[in-house]
Amino acid sequence: MESHREKKFQKEKALFVVGVGNFLVKISQFTLADLRGTIAFVISLISSNRFDFKLRKRKRKRRFIYRGKMLWIARLSGFFSAAMVMIILFPYLQSFPPAEAIKYSQTDSHIRLNPPIEYTGSLNRFSFRKADAFHNADECRSLTLGKSGSCHPYLVHVAITLDVEYLRGSIAAVHSILQHSKCPESVFFHFLVSEPGLQNLVRSTFPELKFKVYFFDPERVRSLISTSVRQALEQPLNYARNYLADLLEPCVRRVIYLDSDLVVVDDISKLWNTSLGDKTIGAPEYCHANFTKYFTEYFWSDRRFPGVFSGRKPCYFNTGVMVIDLVKWRRFGYTRRIERWMEIQKTSPRRIYELGSLPPFLLVFAGLVAPIEHRWNQHGLGGDNVKGSCRDLHHGPVSLLHWSGSGKPWLRLDSKQPCPLDASWAPYDLYENL
Repeated sequence: MESHREKKFQKEKALFVVGVGNFLVKISQFTLADLRGTIAFVISLISSNRFDFKLRKRKRKRRFIYRGKMLWIARLSGFFSAAMVMIILFPYLQSFPPAEAIKYSQTDSHIRLNPPIEYTGSLNRFSFRKADAFHNADECRSLTLGKSGSCHPYLVHVAITLDVEYLRGSIAAVHSILQHSKCPESVFFHFLVSEPGLQNLVRSTFPELKFKVYFFDPERVRSLISTSVRQALEQPLNYARNYLADLLEPCVRRVIYLDSDLVVVDDISKLWNTSLGDKTIGAPEYCHANFTKYFTEYFWSDRRFPGVFSGRKPCYFNTGVMVIDLVKWRRFGYTRRIERWMEIQKTSPRRIYELGSLPPFLLVFAGLVAPIEHRWNQHGLGGDNVKGSCRDLHHGPVSLLHWSGSGKPWLRLDSKQPCPLDASWAPYDLYENL
C-alpha cells in the first residue's frame, strides 16, 4: 500500500513539473492580457484531486513523507511566484544608457532586443562633422534625467527613422531642431533603425544628444507591404511609425514623428505644446486637395469600403509630421487597425490604393485629426513621386520645410542641379565627403 501511494505521488509530481515547464517555456511570449487565464489554470492544477496531500498522520513514516512533499511544494511555489513577479515587472526592469538602449515589444517577436552595435560595411561611406554643443536658455527647466531616462515629464519627445539612404537627411533634421530650440537639452530623440551601427555614428556627431535607438525588424511588415509608384515608399522602415506605441516606453505619453527629409526652422516645443483635444493625432490638414485620388476606382466602386468615412469629413494630411497621443493610440489599438487595411489591400481582388504607408493612415484617421497650423509642414518641396521637380513654398509663415516627393535636397546639391529652396536645407548638412 505504501509503495502504491509513493508511486502515485511521483506520477502526480511529474505531471505538475510538466505543467509548470510548459508555462515557463511561454514566458518569453507572455503578455499581461494572458495573466488572468494563466493564474486560473495554475490554481486549477493545484486544487485538483490529483494533489491530495492530506495523508493520514497515523504512522511516523507517513508524517515524514508528508513533510517532504510539503517542502517540495513550498520550494516550487516560491520559484513559481518569483517567475510571476518577473513577468509582471519585466517591462520596467530595463535600464540602458541613452546611446545604447534598444527597446522592444513583448508582444512582437519581430522587434528584437540588443542587435549587434558594430558598424556595417554600408556605413563606411558616411562621415559627418561633429555638431556644436547646444545648451538650454536661462529660462528653461533644468533637467537631471538620472534613472528616469526618457520618462522625465519635461522632455520633448521626437521620433525619426535612421536609414542608410536617408541618413544624411536625418542628421540634418536633428541638427536643425537643436539649432532652433530654446531648450535643446530638453529634447529627447527616439531613433528607429533596421540595421545596427547607426547609434555610434549619431553619438560621434552629437556627443551630448539625449537619445535611444530602437531596432525594428523589416520582417514585421514585409508581407503587408504592397508595391508603390516609387520604390522608396516600399521600404519597411517607412512603416515603423505605425509601431511607435509598441516600441517606446509606456511612460512616453506623446511623441512628435518627423520624416528624414525635412528641417525645422522654429522652436520644436511650439509644435510639442499643440493641443490635440480628444483626438489621437494632430497634423496640418489640406482639405482643398482631391481626397478621392488617394484611393483607386475599385475602392470607391465597392460599397463596402467608402462607408469607413461615414460621419467623417476626411481631408488629406501628410504623415511625415504628426503629433501623436500614444496613450490613446495604445488604448484604441490603432496599430492593428492600420494593419487590417494593409491586409485588405493584399487580399482584395484589386488594389484599393497605390501609394505606400499613407493610405492606411488616411483610412483610419482622416476626418479625425486635430488640425495643426500649415507652417509646421511646408511639404511637397521634393516635387511629385516621379519627376521630383522644383516647387515653391505655400503661402504663409514657415516653421518646417519638408522635401516630400522624389527630389531630395542632398542629391540635387551633389548633382549640381539644386532647386532654389534646397539652399535652405544646406546650412544644416553635416556630411563630409570622404
